[in-house]
Amino acid sequence: MNAFLKNFGIILIVLGVVVLAFYAINTPPSNTPLVFAALLLIGGAALYVILNRIID
Repeated sequence: MNAFLKNFGIILIVLGVVVLAFYAINTPPSNTPLVFAALLLIGGAALYVILNRIID
């Protein structure tokens, strides 16, 4: 379980990259995917740092 928690932030970052790739391919009319991807990237990076400090 600790290994999953240590990598959970990286999983969120990868999901953010997937959302950005989807946006680049389809180009929807709104900016909602960009906001969602930004939240995933920033939240994933912060969560990665915080969880690794807590677990180690």
